[in-house]
Amino acid sequence: MTQKVAVLGAGKIGEALLSGMIRGGWHPSHLLVTARREERAEELQVRYGVECVTNANAAENADTLILTVKPQDMSTLLDQLAPHVPADRLVVSGAAGTPTTYIEERLTPGTPVVRVMTNTPALVDQGMSVISAGTHADESHLARTEEIFGGVGKTLRVPESQQDAATALSGSGPAYFFYLVEAMTDAGILLGLPRDKAHDLIVQAAIGASQMLRDSGEHPVTLRENVTSPAGTTINAIRELENHGVRAAFLAAIEAARDRSRELGSADAK
Repeated sequence: MTQKVAVLGAGKIGEALLSGMIRGGWHPSHLLVTARREERAEELQVRYGVECVTNANAAENADTLILTVKPQDMSTLLDQLAPHVPADRLVVSGAAGTPTTYIEERLTPGTPVVRVMTNTPALVDQGMSVISAGTHADESHLARTEEIFGGVGKTLRVPESQQDAATALSGSGPAYFFYLVEAMTDAGILLGLPRDKAHDLIVQAAIGASQMLRDSGEHPVTLRENVTSPAGTTINAIRELENHGVRAAFLAAIEAARDRSRELGSADAK
């Protein structure tokens, strides 16, 4: 934690990472941050006591650069960084769909690049960060990345060829649950419950079910079957979900997310 880390383009995820690192023991003096808007940079400086710098200054002074910009902004950022990044810098990219080769080709030859897909539960230290090594990244670079992202949740290493699938499942995954909660809340209102009570019932069910999935060691089918008594309410609901093709819709939706992640990568490659 004596090395300097710069978070470039600090939006919500970048700020979550910054605050998580500080809670995890990183001293603000070892952290740099960049932001597109001056008022945003000042806000982060006041809130966390970190130094706000330009992208070029971050590249010259930090040991690790974490790129948290959107994929469409990556090209512009790399153009700004390229003249200032020596080959011993670790560059960590959090841009969905952007392959490590796209970044490596625009920086000093031999620069180690690690690709990470994290998700919005990082805002409450329950993120899932999926980590892949680029051509020049070794074990020490992966370990440093895990140390940083471990402050906002769990980490998992996968080959980069699996990153698009991980993006579809984990990166986009929280949105699927929010969508489901939204639909179930509407169902509660349809059945006569006030919105706030329907919301509380569903959120607590989701929290409890998530903890059971994490801690019980049971397969989700087993956990579902434990709730599904013969000729009961749950099996009737499950039948309707199957009749409406909900399982198939989820499979198709997640495949579509995977395909879009690939498209983003292909667009970058061009």
